[in-house]
Formats: sequence, structure tokens, C-alpha cells
Amino acid sequence: RSRLFKDPVDSTIAPVTVANDPKTGFKDLFVAKPEEQGLTQVQLNPRAISFVDDYMAKNRKSLEKLKGWGRPYFDMIDAVLTYHGLPKELKYLAVIESYLKTYAVSWVGAVGPWQFMPETGRRFGLKVNAYVDERTDYYKSTHAAAKYLSELYNIYKHWLLVIAAYNGGPGNVDAAIRKSKSKNFWDLQHYLPAESRDHVKKFIATHYIMEGQGGVTTTVTADIPAEATGDDLANTEVIVLSGKYNSLVVSKYLSMDIADFNRLNPSFDQQVAVGD
Repeated sequence: RSRLFKDPVDSTIAPVTVANDPKTGFKDLFVAKPEEQGLTQVQLNPRAISFVDDYMAKNRKSLEKLKGWGRPYFDMIDAVLTYHGLPKELKYLAVIESYLKTYAVSWVGAVGPWQFMPETGRRFGLKVNAYVDERTDYYKSTHAAAKYLSELYNIYKHWLLVIAAYNGGPGNVDAAIRKSKSKNFWDLQHYLPAESRDHVKKFIATHYIMEGQGGVTTTVTADIPAEATGDDLANTEVIVLSGKYNSLVVSKYLSMDIADFNRLNPSFDQQVAVGD
């Protein structure tokens, strides 16, 4: 992650309704551990460790490879999730659903990268008939998945419950809530079907490998540049940027002049390239 100065006035590219702040969407999954040198080490929440050990041991190598060949897919999914105001981390749901395979088919008949059943796909605008199956269309199915995830979040207000419901259906999550008398995943997890618990486990592990230690995201704390004036500090803010981006892309996204961006973010491209 890199601290980024931005112009707060011209920072939005489109009005969207954000279902949840991407920075806090999975706040109970990771914890930040400050280090003496000013770096922040991403550490897995202790309550999640028992979920992920075995899965990471068996799947880390294949997931590390996926980081490379899957990046174009991730970029597209990120854009769609952002459009719908959803946390970008939800892209890892497509990894555990289908390993990003367009024509993946489950034993129950779910199809595509987001593994839609025919009825659910149609409900969220996909054509599914004898001639066309838009569940295999990456772009359209991702929009459909974003709509479904938004609907589930509006019900549960907890992303790990959303993932459980995406896998096992809202009925199973509702039953677990009733039996446990809790809406917190960590409290009701044992009332969920084993498959749904495993699904959440896979998401946590994949999220950790991709975004935590050893992930594609580096963690960097940048000093305030010497070139920044008092007016700069008064009219800018610092945000956390996750991922690897080119300064030209980020400045365009922020509608910010590239010269001003580079002045306020010296060595930006070098910092976010750490870990390649």
C-alpha cells in the first residue's frame, strides 16, 4: 500500500452508492501491526488462522501463479466492483468459485466464473436459454454477481455472511443466525453447513495469499514530500491505495494534473513496484 496525496475536489469519476468502505469491508479479517521502521505489517486475524493453514499449504503455489495470469481478469472485475460500490477484495470470490474459468460447471449445474444457477442468473439480468448462456460472459456475469452481492450485503451487513450466503443460500445463513442468536460470522460459523464454512475458509485463505503477506499488494508508508507547501497540506488528504498502479493511471482517475501528482507523490511508481 502506498500513501497517496490527492485533490479532494476532483477525486470522483462517477457518483456511486457505496455499500461499504472497501478499506473496512474486511476489517475483522486482517489486523495491522505497526513496525518500528514506519512500515505496517499485515497480519491475519487470530480467529481466522485455524481456517486457512491447510488450504494455504495445499493451494499457495497455484494461487501464486494465478496472480500473474489472472491480472487482466482482476482488473476488469475491480472496475465492475468499483462501479457498484463494492470492496475489490470480493474478486477473490470468483477465484474460489471457478478459479476464473469461464466455462466452469459445478455438479449442481452452476456455470461460469461466478457459478450462477440458471434461475439466479436470469434474476440478475443474464440470458440463459438453449441458445445463449451469459453466465459464461465475464463482463455481464460480473455485473450480475455485483448486483447479487449488493443484495446480500443489504440483508446481512457483514461480508463474510454474504460469502456464506452466496454459496449456501440466504436460508442457511438465516437459520444459523436464529440458532446462534448472533449476526457475527465468528459466532455463528458452526451453525452453517460444512460446505459454506469451507467456502468462507477458502475465501479467507485466498484473500490472505493475495492481499496479505506474500500478496501482490506491498505495504509502504511514504513520508510527506519536502516539496509539499502549507497550502498543499491544507487542500489535500492522504489515502491508502491497495494494488499496483501506474502514476498516469491514478492521476487520470483522480482528474489530477500529472505534474502535481508527481510533485506530491515522488517516486510513486518505484514504491508500488516493490515486490514484483
